[in-house]
Amino acid sequence: MDSQKDVQPPKQQPMIYICGECHTENEIKARDPIRCRECGYRIMYKKRTKRCILLQSYMNAFGEV
Repeated sequence: MDSQKDVQPPKQQPMIYICGECHTENEIKARDPIRCRECGYRIMYKKRTKRCILLQSYMNAFGEV
């Protein structure tokens, strides 16, 4: 009874990137070209997460582990 074979991997969610030129938000999937849909600029920045993230090295440095 191997239950992991029955589990389907989650579908690819598009990530939100911000254009470096016109600052519009773009949804880009895994195989989409990295290009702004508004101006065509190719430098995109990943939008910062709203989730709280603590790094393990930070916790080790302050002895909170």
